[in-house]
Amino acid sequence: MMLACPPFSLVTANDDFVLIDKAPSIDMHQRGEQPGIVTQVREALGFDELYPVHRLDSMTSGLLLLARHRAANQALSGLFRERRVEKYYVALSDRKPSRKQGRVVGDLLKSRDGSWKLAKTMENPSVTRFLSQGTGLGLRLFLLRPFTGKTHQLRVVMRSLGAPILGDPRYYSGTSPYLAGEGTLSGADRGYLHAFGLVFPWQGEVLHWVVPPTQGRLFNEPAVRTSLEAWSQPWSQGWPEGSLLVPKP
Repeated sequence: MMLACPPFSLVTANDDFVLIDKAPSIDMHQRGEQPGIVTQVREALGFDELYPVHRLDSMTSGLLLLARHRAANQALSGLFRERRVEKYYVALSDRKPSRKQGRVVGDLLKSRDGSWKLAKTMENPSVTRFLSQGTGLGLRLFLLRPFTGKTHQLRVVMRSLGAPILGDPRYYSGTSPYLAGEGTLSGADRGYLHAFGLVFPWQGEVLHWVVPPTQGRLFNEPAVRTSLEAWSQPWSQGWPEGSLLVPKP
């Protein structure tokens, strides 16, 4: 039986924005009787208003940025729109990917039942870079850097690599020894995707945070925690595009 966990933990807050570590299995907005994460954060912190600058899927945990007023929301949303924000995610799969690292580019097209699929066309493509490493457990840990913000982008990219995210109720299918007996829709205690790092310029500084995942049995395996430590500065992993923190020479 799964224990209830707090819906979020506070990472930082100032007069312009709040940054939280969102728990998995919580929607952005109200679903039925359950208030969304934005409402829960606003009420818990006693703020009059909060604006979601970007989104995380229900199953995805991790760093979520919320603006405290309209001007900050406009400015921060502009940074995302202009692709001046670096986002880093980690994910687990028990399948062997077609490639261990590289770049995945292509349009995301609507499929059946609310799903999406990766196409070979390039009209308005999603762009993702990724690295991966083994954990010694038969699980592979992925570091994902999306350059676009398409619906289900990373989940579809992982499936296109032949390595769907463990516990993804939409894109993972089949059986796995890691999912047996966990008791949720896909058999896992959570979907194993986490918003791990965030970098953006603000008021003359480059701000950056890294928050490892804390919820999920497999994310807390010692071998997985050790693997995560190798990516403690995800912007410094030799990405061809460089980083806001480490500009290309």
